[in-house]
Amino acid sequence: VRLAQDFNMRYPLVDGQGNFGSIDGDPPAAMRYTEARLEALADEMMADLDKETVDFVPNYDETTEEPTVLPAPFPNLLVNGSAGIAVGMATNIPPHNLREVIDGVVWLIDERQKRRANNAAFTDLEKRHGVMRLIPGPDFPTGGYIVGRSGIHAAYERGRGSILMRAKASIETAKKGDKISIVVTEIPYQVNKAKLIEHIADLVREKTIEGISDIRDESDREGMRVVIELRRGEVPEVILNNLYKHTALQQSFGVINLAIVGGRPKVLGLVELLENFIDFRREVVRRRTEFELRKAEARHHILEGLKIALDQLDAVIKLIRGSKTVPEARDGLMTQFGLSQIQSQAILDMQLQRLTGLERQKILDEMAELLKTIERLRAILSSETLLLQTVVDELRAVQKQYGDDRRTQILEEAGEFRVEDLIAEEDMTITVSNTGYIKRTAITTYRNQRRGGKGRIGMRTRDEDFVSHLFIASTHAYIMIFSDKGRAYWLKVHEIPDVGPGGKGKAIANLVLMDPDEKIAALLAVKAFEPDKFIVMGTLRGVVKKSELTAFSNPRAGGIIAIGVEEGDRVMAVRMTDGQGEIFIGTRDGMAIRFPESDVRAMGRAAYGVRGISLRDDDEVVAMEVVRPVAPEQGGTAGTLLTVTENGYGKRTEIEEYRVQSRGGVGIINIQTSERNGRVVGIALVYDDDELLLISQQGKILRMAAQDVRTIGRATQGVRLIDIDPEDRVVSVARLAEKEEEDKIDPASS
Repeated sequence: VRLAQDFNMRYPLVDGQGNFGSIDGDPPAAMRYTEARLEALADEMMADLDKETVDFVPNYDETTEEPTVLPAPFPNLLVNGSAGIAVGMATNIPPHNLREVIDGVVWLIDERQKRRANNAAFTDLEKRHGVMRLIPGPDFPTGGYIVGRSGIHAAYERGRGSILMRAKASIETAKKGDKISIVVTEIPYQVNKAKLIEHIADLVREKTIEGISDIRDESDREGMRVVIELRRGEVPEVILNNLYKHTALQQSFGVINLAIVGGRPKVLGLVELLENFIDFRREVVRRRTEFELRKAEARHHILEGLKIALDQLDAVIKLIRGSKTVPEARDGLMTQFGLSQIQSQAILDMQLQRLTGLERQKILDEMAELLKTIERLRAILSSETLLLQTVVDELRAVQKQYGDDRRTQILEEAGEFRVEDLIAEEDMTITVSNTGYIKRTAITTYRNQRRGGKGRIGMRTRDEDFVSHLFIASTHAYIMIFSDKGRAYWLKVHEIPDVGPGGKGKAIANLVLMDPDEKIAALLAVKAFEPDKFIVMGTLRGVVKKSELTAFSNPRAGGIIAIGVEEGDRVMAVRMTDGQGEIFIGTRDGMAIRFPESDVRAMGRAAYGVRGISLRDDDEVVAMEVVRPVAPEQGGTAGTLLTVTENGYGKRTEIEEYRVQSRGGVGIINIQTSERNGRVVGIALVYDDDELLLISQQGKILRMAAQDVRTIGRATQGVRLIDIDPEDRVVSVARLAEKEEEDKIDPASS
């Protein structure tokens, strides 16, 4: 049954009539309802079976004999693959493309001949590289993709490897409306389509995968088509990646090239498999040639006797008529004409019609042809080159007759599948709430809504939530997410849910593979990983670290280490710079330090950083900013530093009030942390048109304009910003990102 299934066999060997099963796992019909015959390619494998090309052994009950192997003219073990389990061992050989495999065999034969003629070495590495140029990898009957070449290389070199297979899927948008669907047209080898669809449905019900509204099988005799409809506003690439992760749309094929060689099991690399086939096929052709030579010589011997008889026809007839018995006639022919017993018997068996002149000419013509055949066969047996050329010619004939194009495409690396190729590049407004919900909205929607730069971007949040980050980024850009544990994660802008202005978005934790105990410390929008840009990170214990932005240019699904964080420490802030600014660090006990960014050398990702500020007793860092003073005559503003304390007091201070110091010192007083003020809860770089949000421990929220906070000296106590109960405390302050100029939205707000 399996030999007739085109979803299991790359080149089916049986032509089945009736139900022989399906890719959905439907059972085949009983044998009384089916018929079968060999495919033409299977007939090729049977060719020359009657020419003593392979050994025969008695069958199970010794009523007949059967061949130990078939004299296949192509390496069917590679072409159609094999799978089986024995005691303590197993084999799992993937199918390959017939055309490519024959190209590889022919190249190996030709190259071995050339090297031998030139007395040159031919290393295993050269063989493997040469063959792999022609046989790039398996070719599965169900098509799909192979992701990466490392597994292929391992399997071809050592005979064992894991090959990552992936379904072929495309993203389609309905002609009417904006409904988006993922359409699967090819699935990995040996995957049951019906079970795959059922598994996806189960995952949707269990909410392991969200965003799918419907799934249906539209496959027909024209081909496979599984349609996965998505809910409005979902990002199809994100859902497709989740499908790859959680379902058989992506799975591995474990290669074990175990074959019986010389009566013993052996794991073989690709070159060894091909060389064993070449040796086998060479022996088959040699044995066939010897058989054909024996037959040709025997026939020529008989024809020589017939020719002698026809040349002396009257004497032969007279001798036969005068003989009383057949043995007497046979002996007479052998004695009188010097014929062999076989020739004499052939003359006696000859029909009278062969005595005509025309038949005599036919015998002469046949003898001439046989002489040519004998000469050709003897030449093949006496020349290794001609013997191997015969093997090559027969391989090429099979290739021409049955070869076809590759079905499985090979992606060079796992990251080669670029979804950006399916997405138009456009600017989006990225909005992040304080509780970690993120969404994107087309910038055109954002601007049309604002009417001349005024208004706000809506985001449905709970009462205690608010918009904490807003920036403009291209759909092809990255959002870098830094956790408090010092790890960095990537999120493509197009992977962020595209929802309406009033939508809430989706939790970031559902979009990246963060550990449950990790919390988001900062976000950055990165269009390109430019060599002259840097990432500056600050921690709770006063450590600061600078790394080149290019060190983060290779995204990984599970994130990477951005900074080494010691026990009890955590990342507080992350900023992107050009290396020319100044770093400001403020502490909970009201100290602050400002030093040139150049004081911090760029370090590797896994490094722990250097001391940014020395802390006293139980003091800790509450904020880090990268500032760049801009002189008024240059037409810019550097902003001011807002400081808020736990008892509801605060102030704004000009940046120049904080003198530039050396890195690592204790700093200078930023604000008096008296009994009236309490300790510092937040520091932010703000501008006059910013809005601020103060949140208390008991849930009291105050929204105010930054320009309403007085700008006063550095070592002062500040003024009251919010009235709170004696037992209440301010716990957080944030610069709102909901109001911006239409043509300039500051990415530093992140």
